[in-house]
Amino acid sequence: MTGQHKGRVLVVGMGVSGIATAARLHAAGWTPVLVERAPARRSGGYFVALFGAGKAAAARLGLDTYLHDRGASQPPLTIDRRGRRRAGAGIADLPGKPWLMLRGDVEQAAYEVLPKDVEIRYSTVPTAIAQDAGGVDVTLRNTGTGTEVTERYDLVVGADGLRSTVRSLVFGPHEDHLRRLGFMVVAFEYDGTPAGLPPGRGATLLEPGRSMWVFAFADHNPTVMLTYRTGDVDAEFTQPPAERVQAAFGPEPLGRTLGDVVGHLEKTGDALFDSVEQVRMPRWHRGRVVLVGDSAWCVTLYAGMGVSSGLTGADLLGAMLERHADVETALTEWERTLRPYIQHCQDGAFSDRKIFMADNRPEILFRRALPRLAKTRLGGRLVERVLRVDDIAKFKNADIVGEALRPPERTSVARPA
Repeated sequence: MTGQHKGRVLVVGMGVSGIATAARLHAAGWTPVLVERAPARRSGGYFVALFGAGKAAAARLGLDTYLHDRGASQPPLTIDRRGRRRAGAGIADLPGKPWLMLRGDVEQAAYEVLPKDVEIRYSTVPTAIAQDAGGVDVTLRNTGTGTEVTERYDLVVGADGLRSTVRSLVFGPHEDHLRRLGFMVVAFEYDGTPAGLPPGRGATLLEPGRSMWVFAFADHNPTVMLTYRTGDVDAEFTQPPAERVQAAFGPEPLGRTLGDVVGHLEKTGDALFDSVEQVRMPRWHRGRVVLVGDSAWCVTLYAGMGVSSGLTGADLLGAMLERHADVETALTEWERTLRPYIQHCQDGAFSDRKIFMADNRPEILFRRALPRLAKTRLGGRLVERVLRVDDIAKFKNADIVGEALRPPERTSVARPA
């Protein structure tokens, strides 16, 4: 994947998409400069699933050497507030057996393959971006010292997340592109095992419009995710997460496991608490500025493709910049190839949400029956339809980059006798 020098590229954001993009473009012959708002590289992170598309991209990027499936050996349980337990199904049971791990695992793997000569600047954010046909002028501010510098780049990649600064500077304000789904999510690492659960065993508690998931790992503390419907997203941010969760799951007594989880949430100082939102954009690039990952498309956690699509986007971007000397052509072909897969994941996110949350009591009863239904021929077909097995194979487990780079088949022409 080596190539001739193509120019300087500024990559904004040191998440999975940003680090992977910097590494891939370096391999394609570019000189990346990687900037990050935080004062140091982040660690940790919560539950993610790596589907087939992500596995294929990770292998091509060289990340697979540093990754492993952390999935627990025991299947998860379905529980309720009264402490009743029954066998359940988890994300690892989806077609293709996605690998289960932490977001920090993938970020660390991407960092391991990042060449040591790539320049990294922490505490740095773009404050102005202006471009012409030949390049992009970017003003960068060091938030620690307050100093600013304006530099010239041949390409700028915004990989700075859901509320991307690059996107707001080049494509307009957040409200033009963010679409709220009307749900909240809380995620955090639980130190040990939640009360009422066997060690190393995950669990799901489903109730209409709200749910708790405990994602157990074979070799790490579990991740807890709580998600619930809300009619006023802004009001959710007026109180601490634990208080909002108490209100969303009340007024009934929380029960042993849920109560223990909420108590742990009250004590932890490191929890994700945010609204579930998508990024919808008619184009992901403008001139020599391109967005990758959540800053461009954020499929939401319900789709389960955030990390996989970020790695795929980075891998495909490098491939298209290698294939096409003209930047505009490369970015156009990159977007044309990737958009159908992302569009499908975005359009299906609301249906995929029902994997994580049920809307009513009949849906909950149906979910409980899935393990038994899957053992019968007709029931198995119904389960495949509900889980959209064919769609997962076509869109989430496809080797997107491999298919894009595969030479077209030659049509043989019979010679006259």
